[in-house]
Amino acid sequence: MSTVPQPDPKDRPARLTVGVVGAGRVGPALAASLQLAGHRPVAVSGVSDASVRRAAQLLPDVPLVTPAQVMERAELVLLTVPDDALPGLVEGLAETGAVRPGQLLVHTSGRYGAKVLDPALRAGALPLALHPAMTFTGTPVDVQRLAGCSFGVTAPEELRLAAEALVIEMGGEPEWIAEENRPLYHAALALGANHLVTLVAESMELLRAAGVEAPDRMLGPLLGAALDNALRSGDAALTGPVARGDAGTVAAHVAELRRHAPGTVPGYLAMARATADRALAHGLLRPELAEDLLGVLADGTDTAEGDAR
Repeated sequence: MSTVPQPDPKDRPARLTVGVVGAGRVGPALAASLQLAGHRPVAVSGVSDASVRRAAQLLPDVPLVTPAQVMERAELVLLTVPDDALPGLVEGLAETGAVRPGQLLVHTSGRYGAKVLDPALRAGALPLALHPAMTFTGTPVDVQRLAGCSFGVTAPEELRLAAEALVIEMGGEPEWIAEENRPLYHAALALGANHLVTLVAESMELLRAAGVEAPDRMLGPLLGAALDNALRSGDAALTGPVARGDAGTVAAHVAELRRHAPGTVPGYLAMARATADRALAHGLLRPELAEDLLGVLADGTDTAEGDAR
């Protein structure tokens, strides 16, 4: 049976020239994924040595130029700078006349929606907020991870289809986020992903201190199962001494952590209290056991504060 040859993505109509302002971990990966969809990266800006290396690895042969030159050369510009730098960058580009009418201007900040691009909108740009809900390494593996990745999308209603189409072309799944909900959306992602890294890193350090030679190998299956259970079942997946109301075990934990890793005690107590509250609300923790448990956690807080003083 003969197969029908598939057209080259570069032969598709309406392909855009793409520029990147801010060659951090995100921008080059998104531009590389757009290149796979047939768009053409033409310019990238970056200052640090790491940015230059990332651009060379993910976007070889794409010239490294100034932000103004990126704006001049590209029909679609990715603004992939840190959140705090984004408003000033947008205002500066608009004030200097770098923004061109009809230019697609995309930022990837989770915190901001489309309104942060208002100065560029007034200059005629088409504003899109496309935030990939993914952690980036700055290596080619990031392009592969975009497959099936959710993007928080915010844009004017008339640009909704264009925004969603770009996300789909990058292999992602568009999720519409209202402008006023962007900070809450971003806080939720940071709470889950960023704090997870801290918790896992602390757990590995404690396991090494306990004599475990390969903490990553020990934690991998456990954390993978816990994450899967949590995504499937939410609070019903809670297990462990806090959810069971084992106050004595929790007291022993606090004592050991205070002896070997006092810096982890506040985090342990805060998470234990949050876990106890959720277990109580979900009916997993019996109220008569919760009293002793919460007493241990309160005593631990008092002691920790006393040590700090």
